[in-house]
Amino acid sequence: MNFDLTEERQMLQDGLRRYLVQAANPQSRAAAVEAEAAVDPELWGGLAEMGVIGALFTEEQGGFGGAGFDLAVVFEELGRAGAVTPLLEVVLAGGLLAQAGDAHADLLGEVIAGTRALAYAHGEPASRYDLSRVETTARREGDDYVIDGRKAVVVGGAQADMLVLSARTSGERDDAGGISLFAVPADSAGLQWRDYPLADGGRAAELVIDGLRAGSGSLLGAEGGAHDAIEYAQARGTAALCAEALGLMEAARALTADYLRTRKQFGQPIGKFQALQHRMADMLIEIEQARSAVINLCGRLQLSRREREINVSATKQLVGRVARHVTEEAIQMHGGIGMTEEYELAHLARRLTMTDHRLGDSTYHLGRFVALGAVA
Repeated sequence: MNFDLTEERQMLQDGLRRYLVQAANPQSRAAAVEAEAAVDPELWGGLAEMGVIGALFTEEQGGFGGAGFDLAVVFEELGRAGAVTPLLEVVLAGGLLAQAGDAHADLLGEVIAGTRALAYAHGEPASRYDLSRVETTARREGDDYVIDGRKAVVVGGAQADMLVLSARTSGERDDAGGISLFAVPADSAGLQWRDYPLADGGRAAELVIDGLRAGSGSLLGAEGGAHDAIEYAQARGTAALCAEALGLMEAARALTADYLRTRKQFGQPIGKFQALQHRMADMLIEIEQARSAVINLCGRLQLSRREREINVSATKQLVGRVARHVTEEAIQMHGGIGMTEEYELAHLARRLTMTDHRLGDSTYHLGRFVALGAVA
């Protein structure tokens, strides 16, 4: 099997890598933190101008990619640069808009152009990683839906223009059926935001929804039938997140290898010590195993629900385990400097740690893998 990138994806990878070397730097991240923004505006504008957002969607949706391998190319380069962007929210919320059909094509077009920022509000304080546990409610009053509830860790929520949120229109709180999706302006009356910075960069918010009135035109898809769309969007989001973790691990490995070549002890570079060479070799093997899993997942996003989700959980569990291994080894081989805030490894380590917790950690996905029947 040929795993080489197509010519178009190779061009995208090369251009994006060159751009991120200049644009996604500690100064860019510091500027976003200072401005309490979800992303540096110049970085975001450059990504949109390059067509990176369009690479996340199919031609029918207004983009030029949309396959799992397109996601992998984009997010691995973002990880390699340690870039902090809301592109994962575009995959999640934008993917749900795309699944809803032509009724929201204009909004999706603005997202692809980079002029409209999206946030995804599905997780709740008591839901943990359970996609079907939704206690936020939406009831019909005339032509409107009145929505009440709470959402937790809405990444980029307070900085977004539009919010894609889930609410229960029927059924019990743990039922897969009865969940609906709505696209509403993020500054709508009835939305109360508590914004805060994230440990790995960017911002998130807790959201209280109190009497939000959403017109029937804000409903995405069929009422009560959103669970499968949410699961598919999060499968694509998990593939993107795992590819980003792969890029982060490659960056941490390269930084460690460079340190071992330059740091001297007993009159020679410590990279010549056999014990450290063995540890670096083990790290490389683990990263390549994670790469194989990401490739496998990206090629299976369009298969049946059970096969797709088995691969989602298998990949997320493996990548989470390898990310911990790489983070711990990189810091230990650096010694004290690996714990220094100003050193790039600290940022990479925080982002690797947080990728494990988004969309289900490795422990959760191990249990889910077994529950899906992949293990006899």
